[in-house]
Amino acid sequence: MDQAVPQGFRSYTANMGLKDSAHDFAVVVSEVPAVSAAVYTKSRFAGPSVVLSRADTAAQRSRGMVVVSRNANVATGRVGAAHAEEVRRLAAAKAGVRPEELVIGSTGVIGRPYPIEGIREGIAAIPTPLPPADFEAAAAAIMTTDTRAKSVHLRCGDAVVVGIAKGVGMIEPGMATLLAFFFTDAELAPERLDAVFRRVVDRTFNALSIDTDTSTSDSAAVFANGLAGPVDEAGFEQVLYRAALALVRDIASDGEGAGKLLEVRVTGARDAAQAKRAGKAVVNSPLVKTSVHGADPNWGRVAMAVGKLDEDLDIEPSRTRIHYGELEMFPEEPDEEMLARARRYLSGDEVVIRIDLGIADGAFTVYGCDLTEGYVGLNSGYTT
Repeated sequence: MDQAVPQGFRSYTANMGLKDSAHDFAVVVSEVPAVSAAVYTKSRFAGPSVVLSRADTAAQRSRGMVVVSRNANVATGRVGAAHAEEVRRLAAAKAGVRPEELVIGSTGVIGRPYPIEGIREGIAAIPTPLPPADFEAAAAAIMTTDTRAKSVHLRCGDAVVVGIAKGVGMIEPGMATLLAFFFTDAELAPERLDAVFRRVVDRTFNALSIDTDTSTSDSAAVFANGLAGPVDEAGFEQVLYRAALALVRDIASDGEGAGKLLEVRVTGARDAAQAKRAGKAVVNSPLVKTSVHGADPNWGRVAMAVGKLDEDLDIEPSRTRIHYGELEMFPEEPDEEMLARARRYLSGDEVVIRIDLGIADGAFTVYGCDLTEGYVGLNSGYTT
């Protein structure tokens, strides 16, 4: 992909002692005032980083972010709240901005306070002014159990959009997902940026699920400093959507223990909301996920998952069609040749399940992954 970067951003990454040697701290900030939009987890156990950031980003004037990885700083009481405020204040001073102009994110183990002394010393050593932005380094620094850094660079006329994200587990968002940040030199009014961002989030990050568990730390934000001048809003929304979708697909394919990207396309629904419910029921089904992992063309599990929507009385088996890729599994009973073709298809790295409900023209696509022994192994020993 194009590795162009937006004008006017600076960054720094470092190891603060949370990871053995890799960087676990990142700050990225615009050199000039910016406008912003952000969405956060709906979890009732949202961490102090979320609470602090959510209160300030309502002003839509954030200039960047600071992230501590490998420690979520959640369920840490007054100490955790004080630590989040201190880390943001110290990072803001190094970045030359006001604390309320920084979104703070924390991700990792829940229930443990920051090793604050090490973080204080690490921030004190940050050079000023910050160097020009290195978005790839920032993407790597915010990782936890990710196997690879996730970033995307796209052009929008004279402007550039860069997105970075982390996350491979505890993903069933009710806002966005995990940590995702976008940086652009496009110029948009704050209220228009907010509307665009929320539409994009709904079609991308809110269409993603790895394991049905909503994180306490989910945060997503976009920062636009306007240095490249005005852009066409519709064109910008399409570019931002492409960037977000690329990150979603990367997250899904890198899901904890995952071997395959799973995409569920629902059409013919009453509306997009019903299509989304049906898609999430399928992509979140452990039985569907394990059958995809084993390349077992058990389309009955897909039918089961859709059937769980027992309050959607307009869903009728007689109108429903189920496909693996282009292979129809239902209502026509597949013969042995078709099942063999389905096994070969399910053995690939990317699997698309298509479901048409035959009701109206509502459609939605959701993204996830298969379920493997690796997920159990990783999460059964996560804190040790």
